[in-house]
Amino acid sequence: MEPMTIWTWSLIAGVLVIVIVAVLLVAIIVTARSIDKHALAIWTAGKNIAANTVSIWMLGRTNEVAAEILETAKSIDSTLKAVAGRP
Repeated sequence: MEPMTIWTWSLIAGVLVIVIVAVLLVAIIVTARSIDKHALAIWTAGKNIAANTVSIWMLGRTNEVAAEILETAKSIDSTLKAVAGRP
């Protein structure tokens, strides 16, 4: 094999390797951007869920206050019935 042929094939192989590496690098960049876009969508959805459910933890206290109001209303009702002379 002539030295020029070896250099030609080596150059072609080198160019092919560089092209393959460049294609793989572009594929990695595209995939990374896609992952970033989906991660942003997940982050936004999570923030929306958190904003919509932030007051759920207060429902327990709301129920306690509602029960207290109901007991007070029943007490007032029974007092008013007694004052009015009704059973």
